[in-house]
Amino acid sequence: MEVRSLTGRRELLDTARAELGDRPGVLFHGPAGIGKSVLVAALMASMTAPGRPAGTVLRCSPAREDARLPFAGLLDLFAHVPESCSAALAPEPRAALDAALLRGREPAVDRDRLALRVAVLDVLRALAATGPVLLVVDGLQWLDGPSAEVLAFAVRRVEGLGIRMLAAERVADGEQPERLRCCPPGTVELPVPPLTDPEVARLLRTCAGPGAGAELSPALLRAVLETAAGNPWYALELAREARREKASTGFGRTPPVPPRLRAQLLARVRTLPPAARHTLLVTSAADRPSLTLLRAAHLQDPAADLAAADRLGVATAHADGTVRFRHPLLRAAVYADAPEHTRRQAHALLARAVTDPVERARHLALAHPYEDEGTARTLMSAAGTARHDGAPDTAFELAELAARHTPGARPEDRADRLLAAAEYACDAGQLEAAGQAAGTVLAGSSSARRRVRARLVLLRNAGQALDGAHGLIEEGLRDADGDPEAQGWLHHWAAVRGLLCGELEEAARHARRAARQAARADDTDTRIGALATLARVRSLAGEPVAADAALQEALALAGGVDAGPESWGLIRMRAILALDSDKVTEAREQVTGLLAEIGEFAGVEEVVATLVSLTRIQVRSGHCREALRTAARCSRTLAGTGVQAAPALYAAALAATAGGTADEARRLAGQAVRASEADGDRLFLLRALAVLGQAELLMGDSRGAAAAVEALQRVKEIGEAMSAADPPLLHWYGDLAEAMVVLGETDAAGAVIREARARVSGDAPGSVLAALERAEGLREAGLGRAREGAVRLRAAVDRLRRLPLPVELVRTLIALGAVERRSRRRNAARTALAEALETATRIGAAPLAARARDELARLEAGERHAETGAGGPELTPTEARIARLVGGGATNREVAAELFISVKTVEGALSRVYRKLGVRSRTALAHAMAVAVDVPSPVRT
Repeated sequence: MEVRSLTGRRELLDTARAELGDRPGVLFHGPAGIGKSVLVAALMASMTAPGRPAGTVLRCSPAREDARLPFAGLLDLFAHVPESCSAALAPEPRAALDAALLRGREPAVDRDRLALRVAVLDVLRALAATGPVLLVVDGLQWLDGPSAEVLAFAVRRVEGLGIRMLAAERVADGEQPERLRCCPPGTVELPVPPLTDPEVARLLRTCAGPGAGAELSPALLRAVLETAAGNPWYALELAREARREKASTGFGRTPPVPPRLRAQLLARVRTLPPAARHTLLVTSAADRPSLTLLRAAHLQDPAADLAAADRLGVATAHADGTVRFRHPLLRAAVYADAPEHTRRQAHALLARAVTDPVERARHLALAHPYEDEGTARTLMSAAGTARHDGAPDTAFELAELAARHTPGARPEDRADRLLAAAEYACDAGQLEAAGQAAGTVLAGSSSARRRVRARLVLLRNAGQALDGAHGLIEEGLRDADGDPEAQGWLHHWAAVRGLLCGELEEAARHARRAARQAARADDTDTRIGALATLARVRSLAGEPVAADAALQEALALAGGVDAGPESWGLIRMRAILALDSDKVTEAREQVTGLLAEIGEFAGVEEVVATLVSLTRIQVRSGHCREALRTAARCSRTLAGTGVQAAPALYAAALAATAGGTADEARRLAGQAVRASEADGDRLFLLRALAVLGQAELLMGDSRGAAAAVEALQRVKEIGEAMSAADPPLLHWYGDLAEAMVVLGETDAAGAVIREARARVSGDAPGSVLAALERAEGLREAGLGRAREGAVRLRAAVDRLRRLPLPVELVRTLIALGAVERRSRRRNAARTALAEALETATRIGAAPLAARARDELARLEAGERHAETGAGGPELTPTEARIARLVGGGATNREVAAELFISVKTVEGALSRVYRKLGVRSRTALAHAMAVAVDVPSPVRT
């Protein structure tokens, strides 16, 4: 394999390299296909790379058939040993070596065997005298006995000679190597563990040669990962075969196993009696095999059959009666190796033996793979049971089987079952499968209403990417003419599209019309959804009273917050409205309770939406560590779907700004921005850009501030185009003003603050007012009015102390401490920064804790300079950077380019610097900067 197949093995390779530098040998061990040979080759290549000390490499890679050939391994090891080495041996050892290497008779007596051992040892010593020697045996388990004995004798006697050994041995899972004696004493044993599922998936992508997995569907990829169980060779072979056969996977089906892999895995299984092989087949076909189930299937003596399989290391019956194959691939191979008619018989036996209706339906379908209305109805009933039990994947696969079993004479029944399968697939996050099923109905159904339902699946399938869905909705409305229920469905989707695309008035119009049509059709669910969407639109437009009215109407229709799935989205919406009103504790209790209620029963979309909401709440409430865990759970929920959704990326970036690192937050926010742009989702684009701006501000330099201004300026422009005025947007105005202050753009910052103030309503949340006060305070300090700025910042601190918003409080305390420090109010600065550090540490706000420590360090440094009389006038961060560059000889234009600010801003700041330092020229400024020692850094917020 190529070096790229070292996916997931870099750390182990580094460990082995270090051990081989300190120890006489390294022995990799693990099951077949786990990657031992790849590691041996990579380690050997690194030890013999150009620039490394020249030496001798003796290598053999024995195969199974070599194990019966005496001295085959020794022959390979000594294939490139110069004859001069053996020529220098004493006559008797030389004769013994020649005989073993087929240059004379085979050693026959004990004295000859001893002479051979001495000869091999002497040759190794002779080679070591000329430079390093590396012995490589890749496949110790197949090394023939005579070679193994000679090697074991020699390696015990080469200590201190510069001889190293690199070996690999195949052992069963969990077993220990049996041929450690063939390695020098002190050899380190390194087990090669299975790869994680993400590592295997990455391997399949990077090794995507013919059939290696680049085009696997999410469902088939999951099946390959489950069957390979972390074995890279198994995964590559399964993926290659799946693509070659254009395989699909579904309920009760495993990925196809290539014949050569089956032959290797089942060589011993095929020696079992027919009854035992039949027992293994029935076991492989069962979902939860047990001795009780096998006996219920009327197998003659399953315990005896499994005991025989256990002796071969294939399958085991445990004390509790459960039966397990030693490896998932063995199960798949046994099943794939049986003829089709035999597999059907096995499923027929299990259909009569199992008691669970879902399992019975599955076996019934696989036992009778032809059209049958009775079987189709059984499958649909089981699909409904599976969905009710929180298993949408299983529900989809059963409904799809039902559609296949539906007789051709019943096309509308088949269409209904395909639509049910598509909806279940959406619930499970299987978007490709959902789209295929819905597309089949859309293309082939003569029913306008069924075509509308198919379009609804496609709209749901689009996720956040509804920008291009206008045509799909319009086509649906033509089909829905005269059907108020269907019209209500489509107008609701038009409202959702308008919300995501930032067309708020259009969204409100469609939401109201959807509610009216749903009321005419007595469709309570759609009416509830339309009112919830209207509440979101009104909230985004800065109309909390109207939003709450729509939400309360929806809750009343749903039957309150305890109405089950119908109320889940409403609870989430109510929590977000509470969050925007600074009722953080109330919001957290609502969403935490909702998440506990939906558990595993909700679809992927519902779970992801709830986790994103919870992440937002946890960040604002200062539960930064929990936010990181929630965002990670959100990503894991989507991992199996093959989709990288903008909301999940946004949540991960938001959590990283609070409890992770600035670099990680920037990376994730950038991905969220790109995903939102690709979807045409302006709602989440706003949020992603805002988080990107916050992450850039955390970098604490002019480049970061300039990038923050760029991102947050886009937020402002998009918000204005949408006519949005909700509290989060006004918070982001404050962030934009702060970034502008860092760049010295105080006039622009003032304009942004005034615009935000004009948008603030009389009932604006306290956090909005505090955010604007913080921006105003920093602007005052940036204009050289530090004391006035401190007054504004203290007002913001006082306001935030009354709110459960510790992250905002920490940000404001850090800003206050930095401004107080520049005003030489050191005690006040220390008090603010100490509180900021303590709070940030307690809540897990790692980036802000680092910033507080940095400011405290600057404060202490300034005090030391003051004690020595070295202190000089304090400059703002922007003034300090400009002074340093101008003092170094830069022109105003060069400074502006370096700091990403305008020439006008440089000129204004330079005037203030001259005044503060008491200089009148660039020459005098250069001299003043040469003796200055306390130049503060930017305030990072």
